[in-house]
Amino acid sequence: MLITELKSEEFIRSLVTGKVFIINCHGCMEVSFPEKEADALEKSFAEEGCVTGVVTTDYICNPDHLKLQLERHSAQIDEAEEILVFSCGVGVQTVADLYPKKRVYAACDTIRLPGYQGVTPLENDCGQCGTCYLNLTGGICPITACSKSLVNGQCGGAKNGMCEVDPEMECGWERIYRRLKELGRLDAMRCPTQLHNFATDEATKQCKES
Repeated sequence: MLITELKSEEFIRSLVTGKVFIINCHGCMEVSFPEKEADALEKSFAEEGCVTGVVTTDYICNPDHLKLQLERHSAQIDEAEEILVFSCGVGVQTVADLYPKKRVYAACDTIRLPGYQGVTPLENDCGQCGTCYLNLTGGICPITACSKSLVNGQCGGAKNGMCEVDPEMECGWERIYRRLKELGRLDAMRCPTQLHNFATDEATKQCKES
């Protein structure tokens, strides 16, 4: 089982700078979702008049399914400057792939817990590291898109845009750079690396103790 833990309200509010469209994922069975906390925060945003629309569905990691769910909301999505996603990391990456010219933000961190792990037949994956980097990397996960899981930029071994470890794999940081450039967010690459202190993470403690 996985658990998605809501980022702090202060942090999420720092992401929303204008009109925002919200996507909630309430399926699959393998992911626990902080529904009450998310609802309260979304109501607060709505009262402030910055929400263009909200979609609550399941399996947003399935791009074909998600496209169908979002078809009737195209005008609301076009109006929004940002898309705020309440889901595991795979869902956020799927939304970012569908809307590469939109700023797509993760409202949750994904933490591994003991038990069955959901399997998605997609290239996107979530490392369940507990500290989601997607908000700094344009919706492309450096943990899973880079063979070395580097979080501070490209290594020196990439050649012609391809990975040093797997020559058949495109360099994850090349992809991140292109995405951020398209979004006009190359300044995000100047942000200091977010280090995760696993010793103080309550969910990780519970995982170790169970």
